[in-house]
Amino acid sequence: MSETEPKKRGFFSRLFGREDEQARPEPAPAVEPAPAPLAETKPEAAETAAADVAEAETPHVEAPAPVSPAAPAESMPPPAGPEPAPVPVPIPQPEPVVVQPAATVPAPQPKRSWWRRLTEGLSRTSSALTTGITDLFTKRKLDAGTLEDLEDILIQADLGLATAARIAKAVGEGRYDKQIDPAEVKAILAREVAAILTPVAHPLAIDATKKPFVILMVGVNGSGKTTTIGKLAAKFRAEGKSVMLAAGDTFRAAAIEQLRVWGERTGAEVVFGQQGADAAGLAFEALQKARASRTDVLLVDTAGRLQNKQGLMDELAKVVRVIRKQDADAPHAALLVLDATVGQNAISQVEAFRETAGVTGLVMTKLDGTARGGILVALAAQFGLPVHFIGVGEGVEDLEPFSARDFARAVAGLDAGSGEAA
Repeated sequence: MSETEPKKRGFFSRLFGREDEQARPEPAPAVEPAPAPLAETKPEAAETAAADVAEAETPHVEAPAPVSPAAPAESMPPPAGPEPAPVPVPIPQPEPVVVQPAATVPAPQPKRSWWRRLTEGLSRTSSALTTGITDLFTKRKLDAGTLEDLEDILIQADLGLATAARIAKAVGEGRYDKQIDPAEVKAILAREVAAILTPVAHPLAIDATKKPFVILMVGVNGSGKTTTIGKLAAKFRAEGKSVMLAAGDTFRAAAIEQLRVWGERTGAEVVFGQQGADAAGLAFEALQKARASRTDVLLVDTAGRLQNKQGLMDELAKVVRVIRKQDADAPHAALLVLDATVGQNAISQVEAFRETAGVTGLVMTKLDGTARGGILVALAAQFGLPVHFIGVGEGVEDLEPFSARDFARAVAGLDAGSGEAA
């Protein structure tokens, strides 16, 4: 280039004007994209440049090649272009710990003894009695007025007039004008109730010579009759007996379906017909099948009916007559299912069903839903019918054979006694 020729303006001069060109030193000329070896570049610098290129092309090399300290800084070639920004290496983060909510399935509960279920089921009845007794006899001497108040408490619990008078008399013997501890009154209550119930506490005995042993189940609407049949079927099956169920409540489709479900659960055959079918005819058919298969127990359901509806009671009497055409001794047991919550109304139910169906025993249900469980004592005192089972809940295990002593102590709010408490 001649000295007279105008010096070629650089990029920054063209960009910022002449003044910037004079004020600033001229930058190094840009290197063409296809680099050519410079004459001034020493071999060591060339090797270093080659190593840098190799490093850029090989990103996984752990450490870059060192630069020779002998090479002067001015001998290094200028960069081919703007240095790319370093790519950030993501730092692995620990996965977040997700805490799952606790499972909604309840933890298995230990199986409760029958005594525990009985006392819990009768808690409303016993609470009404024991609270009244405690309030009455705390810091009060025994006199005629106290005994009258005691009778009122017992009558309100549906123990009946005769039972209330008997218990009050037992409490008053030898204790007039004396202060008596409420615990002593509860003990007398338990003793007298047990004395009334013991003669009627009989388990249901299945005569193995009768095949089938026919059990007719009767009761008013809503007494728990169909459910009781299912529970009894489960108990008989657990004892190794073969069971057949007859869906004789043909008025309610739900009752037929309910009995079929119980049949599936217990492995019992169910004889059923269409809704509205003749109940007596269905009972006759079921007995035929049960006799042919030598079934141990036949449980015959019947429609719930009010004891004051004569037409329905006549139909129940027809069922009994038809069964006896095949077996003169059948039904071998006629169980009346009573709802404890009905209180004194249970007395009229016993009177009506005993006359129509020849009731041989009682099953008391729903004792856990009432404070009127004393009605069982009144029934025992008045009719003397065997009490086979009592129910204090919905589960199969909540229907158990009746024990007079356990019932009496549970009603009085006492423990089971030695060896029986849970």
